[in-house]
Amino acid sequence: MERDALIAAHEAAGRYVDVGGVRTFVREEGTGEVPVVCVHGVPVSSYLWRRVLPALADRGLRGIAPDLPGLGLSDRPTDFDYSWTGLGRHLGNTLDALGIERCHLVVHDIGGPVGFEAAAQRPERVASLTVLDTMVEAHTFVKPWPMRPYGIPVLDRLWLAGSKQQPIFRLVMRRVGLAPHTTVSGPEMDVHRTLLTRGDEGEAFLRIMHSFQTTRAKTALYTAVVADRRYPVQVLWAADDPAIPLQHHGRYAARVAHLDAPVVLPGRHFFPEDSATQIADHIRDLAARAHSATETETT
Repeated sequence: MERDALIAAHEAAGRYVDVGGVRTFVREEGTGEVPVVCVHGVPVSSYLWRRVLPALADRGLRGIAPDLPGLGLSDRPTDFDYSWTGLGRHLGNTLDALGIERCHLVVHDIGGPVGFEAAAQRPERVASLTVLDTMVEAHTFVKPWPMRPYGIPVLDRLWLAGSKQQPIFRLVMRRVGLAPHTTVSGPEMDVHRTLLTRGDEGEAFLRIMHSFQTTRAKTALYTAVVADRRYPVQVLWAADDPAIPLQHHGRYAARVAHLDAPVVLPGRHFFPEDSATQIADHIRDLAARAHSATETETT
């Protein structure tokens, strides 16, 4: 089956790392002194970055994309803290396990809050920050319609069961996540669906969805991370994202990052699928800016 072959190729492109007893999958490609760490959200995994990573490698960068616990090929422990705080702590520990002292951080969807948590713990580790379609103003975030059933007892499991059906998942991906002209195949969409629920029927995913920390305290924390002037920040946003809209969340992120506006790229919510080369270009350029700034500081 093509889907299974795609999953096998994805797994072969990475490795497993023990992070505090949690077997964590990490996909990586390329070389470079300061790696680019790409953090995914839901309901996807590091598979979202499979087009971005080779594009980064082509530009002389080392790209790294870990699977968060409960998603993708990583473990799904039952005694894990699946809140943004807990996932952020695990991300920081993953970087420690990989020996990464400094990185260019790239975040998307709830990978934003997760990455912001890790950055807040060790801001000196951040060489640059690239923000893609995420929630900085956490307390104003409203789950998009495909996600709203999650958190409602019984209904969430019924909706998850329906979403595991190939036609429904593909329809939602096309309507919310992918550009009308997308080259993403049906089997590739099925990989996302399979990696979401493998091994536990989606129980860990439901725990993540029940643990969103949409509070004013988190808004203050994430705003401070994005506004931090110790590293360069850029905000890239999909032109037609119905899940985390440009007009509200994109413009807020750009404003607190001291930018006039987000850089708008083609696509919908999962635009790393459709705009991988453009995203890689912007990451390369920001990494070069960060390197130049560091060189200036040391001379």
